[in-house]
Amino acid sequence: MNWRNSIAILVFALSTTTYAQSNLLNAKTPDQIGKKTEAELSADNDKPLPYGYVHDRDILMGKRIWEFIDLDERVNFPLYFPVEGDVMSSPERRPLYNVLVNGIREGKITEVYDSSYFTTKKTLQDIESSLFTIDTSDAGAEILNEDIEAYRNGEKKLDAQFIRKTELDASDVDGYKIVGYWYFDKRQGELKYRLLGIAPVIIDVFSKKDNSAEPEYNDLFWVYFPSARDVLHEATAFNNRNSAMPFTFDHMLNARRFSGMIYLEENVYGDRKISEYMKENAQMQLLESDRVKEKIRDFEQDMWNY
Repeated sequence: MNWRNSIAILVFALSTTTYAQSNLLNAKTPDQIGKKTEAELSADNDKPLPYGYVHDRDILMGKRIWEFIDLDERVNFPLYFPVEGDVMSSPERRPLYNVLVNGIREGKITEVYDSSYFTTKKTLQDIESSLFTIDTSDAGAEILNEDIEAYRNGEKKLDAQFIRKTELDASDVDGYKIVGYWYFDKRQGELKYRLLGIAPVIIDVFSKKDNSAEPEYNDLFWVYFPSARDVLHEATAFNNRNSAMPFTFDHMLNARRFSGMIYLEENVYGDRKISEYMKENAQMQLLESDRVKEKIRDFEQDMWNY
């Protein structure tokens, strides 16, 4: 690890101070927990570390890569939990899904798209329509059929117990898809990574309603990551080693503190997925993912071979 990486990690660590466990040992009442002292507030630079400018002529090699973050892997748990219990009511402990969705609902995250190419924007109404479905139970349908005209004209209303609402939440997220750019900066002589977008992969609401044996999963939306960094910097994930210093989601994703599998690299075949040319063979798909990863890493190593 060179000195530039050491400085970057140090700056990231200093920028992850948060309200989660601040003043825990000094608080006299529970409401004082999480409130920073005046000294902490004055010393805190509560902004994400800005990206440096990179000129196109300084990029000796560049490759756009798509990855899937499986939330079943233990290393990725901080992106998933918590999904239930009293801790969910705390503003400092929220799953990444809630941070993204609430940011969109509050208008803090505006760069939301329907694909990882960021060409067509997706509205809040489009997203909300994918999160829940409302229908009538069989008993309710029989009651409606007895006097359909009265219910249609609004003279009668069906009791709420006969209405079923299926709604998606953070526990239904299967993983995240991310797209990023690996590039070799010839000015600084090192391989770097820039995250461009992230999308929650969530079960289809109709699959959840029908309890399908083989549920379908969809990309709910794609967020252009650089525009959402301020929101992600304000939200934190649990640090298993030191709960007094949790990580911000901005730091976790930029520092690649997760495990992801490459499922697509930009290519001459119209950006075809690995699964399209390594069909019905999960082991070969994993090996191909590792091959793409090693190809990128080897480029940096080869630059120092004379």
